[in-house]
Amino acid sequence: MLEFILNLLFGCSHRRTTFPLTPTRKSSGHPLPRTTRLGTYVACLDCGKELAYDWDEMRVSGPALPRPNAPEAQPSFR
Repeated sequence: MLEFILNLLFGCSHRRTTFPLTPTRKSSGHPLPRTTRLGTYVACLDCGKELAYDWDEMRVSGPALPRPNAPEAQPSFR
């Protein structure tokens, strides 16, 4: 709650954003990497924050969905 109020008072207004981006699969049929964000989003050009975008309403709909956790690297032994 406190973060919301501070961000409201002193945070970025997110007025300058990229065109809506939707990650897609490659034409070769390989699935997306696990670290790729799902869903359409825009990025703020001032602060870099990613925000969810709703194509039906054609506006920013809130914070973007978090990226799935990447698998941990396993040590290799020889």
